[in-house]
Amino acid sequence: MTPTLVLSVIAIYFAVLILISFITGKNTDSKTFFTANRQSPWYLVAFGMIGASLSGVTFVSIPGWVASTQFGYMQVVLGYLVGYLVIGTVLMPLYYKLNLTSIYEYLQQRFGFWSYKTGAFYFIISRIVGSSFRLFLVAGVLQFAVFRQLGVDFSVTVLVTIALIWIYTFRSGIKTIVWTDTLQTLFMITAVVTVIYLISQDLKLSVGDMISAVESSEYSKVFFWDWKSGNNFFKQFFSGAFIAIVMTGLDQDMMQKNLTCKSIGEAQKNMFWFSIILVFVNLLFLTMGALLYMYANANGIAIPEKSDDLFPLLALNHFTLFAGVVFLLGIIAAAYSSADSALTALTTSFCVDFINFNPQDDSPETQQKQKKTRLMVHLSFSFILFLVIIIFKQINNEAVISSVFKAAGYTYGPLLGLYSFGLFTKMDIKDKWVPLVCIISPILSLLINNYSKELLGGYEFGFEILILNGAFTFVGLLMLVKKKSRP
Repeated sequence: MTPTLVLSVIAIYFAVLILISFITGKNTDSKTFFTANRQSPWYLVAFGMIGASLSGVTFVSIPGWVASTQFGYMQVVLGYLVGYLVIGTVLMPLYYKLNLTSIYEYLQQRFGFWSYKTGAFYFIISRIVGSSFRLFLVAGVLQFAVFRQLGVDFSVTVLVTIALIWIYTFRSGIKTIVWTDTLQTLFMITAVVTVIYLISQDLKLSVGDMISAVESSEYSKVFFWDWKSGNNFFKQFFSGAFIAIVMTGLDQDMMQKNLTCKSIGEAQKNMFWFSIILVFVNLLFLTMGALLYMYANANGIAIPEKSDDLFPLLALNHFTLFAGVVFLLGIIAAAYSSADSALTALTTSFCVDFINFNPQDDSPETQQKQKKTRLMVHLSFSFILFLVIIIFKQINNEAVISSVFKAAGYTYGPLLGLYSFGLFTKMDIKDKWVPLVCIISPILSLLINNYSKELLGGYEFGFEILILNGAFTFVGLLMLVKKKSRP
């Protein structure tokens, strides 16, 4: 693929997003930016959330991960279903009942000022880290595909990627994202289906033969039962459930989309269909991963040292031109579908949780002032993402998806503990000490994780470090319970 073709694909795709932004950005205010006036059709939100949940990490890393973990990731995906059930039946009704713009406002009502700010702070850290990992991956693909050949530095590639996202989101925020995410999800799934079809054609496999070939291959093992292994079923399953709860239900980025639905009934309908479809989509990605390795082996293509490089290498250098274009559309869609909503959610959380925006204030003076401030916050977070990606490039040396979930285990753990304590107890706590508990818990989790083999007879933590972190936070909050005064 020539740099000119790649740039043309990016330009056309970007023009479509700008058009959507222009159409959805008419007569917008703070309520539109933050909640889309709660008028989003549930089916659009559900379909768009698939792309936002998958992101570039799933698009590139999960297929490459198949060589080392086979289909073991499905154990996590099955756990997601339990997590989404909790979100739809426990968390979403709470958010709608309290009519929240930022979901962390709940912590203020339940515990107080410091708990509220701590929860919002951990979200901001979590989302900056997660979004930076995801954008790093996609920017790396674009660098490999085109900008490297033009002599453009990686930092410029990242800057251009973030600038494009900012341009089509700064006007109407979440209202635009609900529509652009739908388009981007469509491109991602189309890309995967196309690649699967083309590989099966190259290997001369019918649909039935392809399924049989994948099933009988070395990559198709789903369930792992060794309790010491990080891939153990129970570790993966329960980790998946809690990952879904914290990275969707306790995440402003993902829940902001759900809160744009007209009612709690429609939001729950969205969550139900989204979770079911997501299982099959992840299975599709894993199937494609197995086929990528089978294709490379059949054609004598050397497997790259980093598993994240396999899909880009084959798509851009060995597949047909059409497949390469489809891959580019998919990876660009993956980049934008996760990063655009993250940028909007970060802006929302900071404006509502730290600057005390009131989107319900319709006065022209307030709306104008909020618009200017919101613009500066939006720009600032764009720059922060840029810096973190550049730093991450210098230190990352493993599959990006593993890094994302490891980081999530430490940054989302305090949120899990805070919300669990708030929802499942009625006890009041000494609010001013909550930040200390939420700092100590991740540190304890990190220490135990580093020395788990020595301390726990060879036990090795996987993603379930998130659960341990949340448990430490919960116990810490128990130590802060206020004693009832005697009558």
